[in-house]
Amino acid sequence: MSGRGPGRHRFARRMLLLGGLQAAAGVALAGRMAWLSVAENERYATAAERNRVDLRLIPPRRGWIVDAAGEPLAMNRPAYAVELVPSLAGDVRAALQRIAAIVPLDAEEQARLAAEAAKLPSSGALLVASDIGWEAFAALNVRLADMPGLQPVRTYVRSYPGGEAFGHVVGYVGPPTREEWLRTRDPLLLYPGFRVGKEGVERAAENRLRGRPGARRVEVNARGRIVRDLETRPDVPGETLRLTLDRGLQSFAARRIGEESASIVVIDCETGDLKCLLSMPAFDSNLFSNRIPAALWAELQAAETKPLLNKVTQGLYVPGSTFKMVVALAALEAGVAPEETVRCGGRYTVGNNSWHCHARRGHGAVTLARAISRSCNVYFYAMARRIGPEAVAAMARRLGLGETFALPLPVQRRGIVPEPDWKLARFGRPWTVADTLNTAIGQGDVLASPLQLAVMSARLATGRAVVPRLLADQPIPPFAELGIAEEHLMLVRDAMHDVVNGPGGTARRARLPVPGVTLAGKTGTAQVRRISGRFRGGASVPRRFRDHALFVAFAPADAPRYAIAVIVEHGISGGRTAAPLARDVMTWIWDRERAERALARLEAERARRRRAAEEAARRAAAAAGEAPGRPAELPAAGPGPLRT
Repeated sequence: MSGRGPGRHRFARRMLLLGGLQAAAGVALAGRMAWLSVAENERYATAAERNRVDLRLIPPRRGWIVDAAGEPLAMNRPAYAVELVPSLAGDVRAALQRIAAIVPLDAEEQARLAAEAAKLPSSGALLVASDIGWEAFAALNVRLADMPGLQPVRTYVRSYPGGEAFGHVVGYVGPPTREEWLRTRDPLLLYPGFRVGKEGVERAAENRLRGRPGARRVEVNARGRIVRDLETRPDVPGETLRLTLDRGLQSFAARRIGEESASIVVIDCETGDLKCLLSMPAFDSNLFSNRIPAALWAELQAAETKPLLNKVTQGLYVPGSTFKMVVALAALEAGVAPEETVRCGGRYTVGNNSWHCHARRGHGAVTLARAISRSCNVYFYAMARRIGPEAVAAMARRLGLGETFALPLPVQRRGIVPEPDWKLARFGRPWTVADTLNTAIGQGDVLASPLQLAVMSARLATGRAVVPRLLADQPIPPFAELGIAEEHLMLVRDAMHDVVNGPGGTARRARLPVPGVTLAGKTGTAQVRRISGRFRGGASVPRRFRDHALFVAFAPADAPRYAIAVIVEHGISGGRTAAPLARDVMTWIWDRERAERALARLEAERARRRRAAEEAARRAAAAAGEAPGRPAELPAAGPGPLRT
């Protein structure tokens, strides 16, 4: 009886309670499992799929840039790169050190990469190095099992076969900035190693060159490595842009310039096609395809010749005597007779002040044609003062000065065409006679770019409002007439013909050695600083104070097809340096073999002069008991005349 007492009932109650708790737990677990397997099935299936399957962007291949004949100026070269997924790598610095044993990475670069890795999202990949070469790529693939997060990849690197000759016009690519990402929120900008246009056509035509990304669905293991491809949507490459440039012509012009600081623009008078758009010295865009060394970047920024500046569109110069055709046409339109003479005695005096002519003894009695061919300052002083600055400014604008053009280039400077209202608004001072006289010879406040001077030459040659074109697929509009009397244009063209081919012209060195083709042009000298009539900024003064040399021209003179503008910085004289350079470039258009042979002789002469200068420097250093070294400034071979 005692076994069936209160203790037994307590035990039964405990069993019942425990059994109930177990049953409740079982029901809860079963319910939870049912909930997870039925109600939450899609959620967890998606999560499992996300762990097993990864969606990866395929960056689009950038469109090519080619010249008028289809020769590549910017293309994509197959290459190899190495990426690292920091979330899988563990100790990023240790992983970078292991990679550095195969791919050269100095301590500074490793520190920079580690800092970038800390900013990446959990699934983000870090581009460690690009264009690493096949041997490094193969070596890294062998180490995959020992290096979590390592991803050797096949990729493309932007390549610029034209080199420095096309650095400014084509531009280069680089990694997108934070500001670019914030502005667009395009996930493609976060892709490791993705590049966007930074300068030139690469930047201005970014939307056309970029293309559209593709995507890959891949199965990955627990370490994030790809097991197999599941599905691929290919990328859409960017457009191929065909420019109007002639790669051969521009490359020749760059070699012809040599070590000078100069710019050359050649334009087709019939279509407006820019055949040459060259600013030298420049930079090799291939250096920017990867990360440019900081020391080289600092050197480019500090260089006195400004290799990072596109002088063709961003450089502004006083046009000097190349502006005299503007004054001549304005005077003719104002009613000045072309046979009317002005006596030049070497200076033009107003009150107690005198303005000099480059001929100290003067030119005597000069007509309009003689004033252009001999570049007589006094004639244009007198004419500009008679017709007024407003008439000169209006003609300058009709000829393309002070104008920008619809070109795929990120920056164009407008320049200055001065007149009384402009000066009053800009400086709060009234216009003076001195302003008129300085403007008359293209000095003072007048500023123009080499591109504008080439357009001016094309409009003088045709009498039409020629508009430059750089994209070959851009339609060619019918050019409007300038509204300048044809007889006036013929007078100026004939005078420009005499500048080159007449007995007393200032550009006799510009005569073309091509039978049946004559050149018409005008020289100019642009002052770098204010000078007196006695001091002309010649070769005896430091280079940075020497005058700039200018030359504008068109050919053939009797049926103009091409116009050219050349500016040689600190070249002293347009007839001495700029005109021969223009002649050689124009010679290449009609007789390439002759031009190439002559350039080969010039390059040999430049090399001989360089060796002689280095030898002289070594001897001088040895005589002074110093270590021999490169001279601080070698005598320039100069863009002098080629013997043809």
